[in-house]
Amino acid sequence: MHSDIDTPYYIVYEDRIRRNMEILSHVAKEGGVKIIMAFKANALWKTFPIIADYFKASTASSLNEMKLSLEFLGNEVHTYCPVYTDKSFPEFLKGSSHITFNSLSQFNKFYPMLKEYNNSHPDKQVSAGLRVNPHCSVIETDIYNPCVPGSRFGEKPENLADGLPDGIEGLHFHALCESSSYDLEKVLEAFKTEYGHLLPDIKWLNMGGGHLMTRKDYDIKHLISILNKLHEEYPSLQLIMEPGSAFTWQTGDLVTRVLDVVEDAGIKTAIIDASFACHMPDCLEMPYRPNILEALPDDAAEGHVYRLGGNSCLSGDFTGDWKFAEPLKAGDTLTLLDMNHYTTVKTNMFNGIQHPSIWLSPIKGSPVLLREYTYDDYKTRMD
Repeated sequence: MHSDIDTPYYIVYEDRIRRNMEILSHVAKEGGVKIIMAFKANALWKTFPIIADYFKASTASSLNEMKLSLEFLGNEVHTYCPVYTDKSFPEFLKGSSHITFNSLSQFNKFYPMLKEYNNSHPDKQVSAGLRVNPHCSVIETDIYNPCVPGSRFGEKPENLADGLPDGIEGLHFHALCESSSYDLEKVLEAFKTEYGHLLPDIKWLNMGGGHLMTRKDYDIKHLISILNKLHEEYPSLQLIMEPGSAFTWQTGDLVTRVLDVVEDAGIKTAIIDASFACHMPDCLEMPYRPNILEALPDDAAEGHVYRLGGNSCLSGDFTGDWKFAEPLKAGDTLTLLDMNHYTTVKTNMFNGIQHPSIWLSPIKGSPVLLREYTYDDYKTRMD
C-alpha cells in the first residue's frame, strides 16, 4: 500500500515476477521443454526486461504482439492465428520463427508463400505447424474452452488419418485454462489417441497454454514426469509450452478507494473509483470474484457484507459479496489481489472512465511509474 499514489492504480511487484520465472525455469530445465511467453495474458512491455533475464521467446496471435516481442523481448516468435490474410501473412513471415495454421485450408493457401520465403532466406527458416483439436474438455467455462463442441480451433483427426502434408513440421494443441498437470495428462491421452500416429513424423509439439505451474498447489513434479515420459517415447521431439497466466500469476494488484456506499433491497454496495467492466473485465466474463486484502475470510462467521460497484454507467458493473470487520465508508482503501495477468491487456475506455495508472515496485527502492493515462488517451483512440 502506497498512500502517496492516487487511486486507482495497478502495482506490479518485481520480486513476485522473478519468483514465477524461477519456477518456470526449473520446469524448462528438468522437463526439457521450451517455455515461451503468451502476450495475450500480459503485454506490459516495461516489465519485459525482468522476464528477458529468463525467457526471450514468445507466442503471438497478431501482428501487434509479434512486433512487441521483436522490439522488447526476443526474435523467436511462435505465431498462431485462426486465420491469416493476404495482407498480414507476408509480414508474419518476416517476423516469425514458427507459424501454426488453424486448418488444412489455411495451410494449403499460404504454405507456398512460406516455402518460397524459406528458399530465398536460407539463414532465416520459418517452421510450419498445424493446430489440432484433441476434443478433450477439462474447462468448465465455455468462453475459455477451445474444445467446446463446434469449436473453430484446430483440424479434425479424420482429415489427417493418412498423415500430414509435406511441409508441416509441428503440431499444436491448446485445450487448457489455468489448469493442472493432471488436466494436461488427460488431454495428452486424448491427443495421442486421435493424433498419435503423426508424432513420429514431426519435429516439435506445442502443448499450448493454460498450464498454471506457478500456482501454489500445482504439482510440478508430476508435470516434469509427464514431460520426461514424452521424451522417452519420442526422443527427437521438441516440446513447447506457452503458458500465459503462469508468467504473471499473483504478481500485481489493483488498489482502489471507496467513494460512496449505497443500499437497496437490503444490499449494501460500496462504489469504488475503478470499474469491473473497464479495468477488471474478466471478473464479469469468467465470472469470478477476486480476493481483497482488507476483507475477512469467506468463512468468517461475522462481518459486514458488501458488494463492490464500479464507477461506470453499466448496470452490471458490480460483483461480490465480501465481508469486512468494520462498515465500509467513503475514503477506505481496498486492494484487489492478482490483477496483472489477463487484466491490463483487456482493459477498455468504455464511458470514458479514467484508466488506473500502472506502477512497478522494484526489489529495491520506491515504486516507479510505468504509465499514467490522460484525456488524450481516450480522445486519440478515435483519431
